[in-house]
Amino acid sequence: MQKNSTLSMNPSLLVSGSVLLAIFIVVHFLYAGVIRPAAESVMATQGTAALSSLWVILKDVEQQMCMSLMFFCLFLMAYKLWKLIDEEEIYTRDLLPEHDKASALDVDAAIGELEASPYKETPAYMTWLNCIRRYRNTSNVQHAADAIESSVETIATQLESGNNMIRYIIWAIPSIGFVGTVRGIGAALAQADAALDGDIAGMTASLGVAFNSTLVALFISLILMLFMHLLNSRQDKMVIRTQESCERHLLSHLHN
Repeated sequence: MQKNSTLSMNPSLLVSGSVLLAIFIVVHFLYAGVIRPAAESVMATQGTAALSSLWVILKDVEQQMCMSLMFFCLFLMAYKLWKLIDEEEIYTRDLLPEHDKASALDVDAAIGELEASPYKETPAYMTWLNCIRRYRNTSNVQHAADAIESSVETIATQLESGNNMIRYIIWAIPSIGFVGTVRGIGAALAQADAALDGDIAGMTASLGVAFNSTLVALFISLILMLFMHLLNSRQDKMVIRTQESCERHLLSHLHN
């Protein structure tokens, strides 16, 4: 479980749940104390002209949920990015610098050295360990090289699956916006009789809910997709550097 969490670079379930709860609480108080009072004040003074106000656009419950999920999604991506930056130097260097490449590698000593590292469960160290263990079992450099490719594919798969929650949130946010659209249109249709009698304020406000929820949700989704692509690019670069490090440094140790 720990290795899967390390490879996917996700925070633990306890940390994720605590942060999600904290975000929902903070956003709720922000809406209750700032956004909704400001929206009510603007609507009371400007009437239907207030529908273009940022406070009015953000005031409904669907926008609140979208904002909460956006902050949680940004937290997950920031955590992954922090892990990538923190471990970035590992993916390009020789993890066994004390071992002379001109002489035969002491396999057992190398495994012990790598396992003693505080970074032993990072993708780079795990790839090196898998490769050296395969070499110890087979005494064949080609088999060790095959282990590099297999380990790198595993890392890429784990990183991809580790982004499932982020992808789900990015998909869910527009869906929540559409729920607001349906709710707003339904409320507007319920006030059609009043609109026919000349009172269009209620229908206008309900249509505002419908369009504003979709507007906010799609805008948030666009922002999150941009950061998602940046994160994927950084993860792909890490996988490539891990493979290059193994091929450049580790295989040179084993060839002797």
